[in-house]
Amino acid sequence: MAVDNSTMVTEFILVGLTDRLELQLPLFVIFLVIYVLTLAGNLGMIVLIRINPQLHTPMYFFLHNLSVVDLCYSSVFFPKLLMNFMQSKTISYAGCITQHCFFVVFVSTEGFLLAAMAYDRYVAVCNPLLYTALMTKRVCIQLVVGSYLGGILNSFTHTSGLLRLSFCTHRTINHFFCDTPAVLKVACSDIHINELLLVTFSGIVALSTLLFIIISYLCIISSVLKIQSSEGKIKAFSTCASHLTVVTLFYGPVSLSHLQPSSMYSQEQEKVSAVFYTLLVPMLNPLIYSLRNKEVKDAVKNMISRNRGRGVFHM
Repeated sequence: MAVDNSTMVTEFILVGLTDRLELQLPLFVIFLVIYVLTLAGNLGMIVLIRINPQLHTPMYFFLHNLSVVDLCYSSVFFPKLLMNFMQSKTISYAGCITQHCFFVVFVSTEGFLLAAMAYDRYVAVCNPLLYTALMTKRVCIQLVVGSYLGGILNSFTHTSGLLRLSFCTHRTINHFFCDTPAVLKVACSDIHINELLLVTFSGIVALSTLLFIIISYLCIISSVLKIQSSEGKIKAFSTCASHLTVVTLFYGPVSLSHLQPSSMYSQEQEKVSAVFYTLLVPMLNPLIYSLRNKEVKDAVKNMISRNRGRGVFHM
């Protein structure tokens, strides 16, 4: 009777970021601080948006969901990465597949959400008089739900492809998490279909959302250039600056990692780029929006003022 080869390997070994023992403790401390800042920043953004009525707008509804995704997104990688620095480098087959599944869900959802936020900025700048009519609560919910469904569909496609593969004696994954190309490297069965799925579906998600964002911003730039006053132009651009920064930080490393066959890139280069879009971007997103958005800074100041008035900070 034939044996399912996918069960021959019960666990994998994650190489991690480095095998140099003298760097393990310093890197553990650095990434622990990054994880704490990521949790604090995104939880703070979620709470801030929920408790401040002036932030109950479509833009901040999307930002709230972006923070939720970043919170979950980072938690897919950080716990295992921190354990890896403590020399706990093994991950079970089921754990690897699960990590991969949630990674693709959240990375795809983030891409769709950034596209939805670009549409929101397009409507706000190019059709300000119709903004309230176009960006209704129902439309915003549909865009967010559609983002999650798109992420789940993309994840289902890639994860199903991994489940059909055989993993034999070679079980060392040269990465700090179970990324698709890295896992394909250790498979002992034909991976051409998986590579085709990787380039096709990831390409469709990344390129379509990025193309949508680019077109939205071309329209925004065209509208802003028609504004007569310099002050008006600066104000219009300032509403998009944070989103544009986040898009650049996210799509650059993701495109480098996932829009090419697994045989055509350096895994060391991939690990470096993965650090940016899996670990640093979720930490930077709330910082970028809080530092560049006047509404967020005003909401923070008002919350601090109210708490001081109630004696919360009284020593």
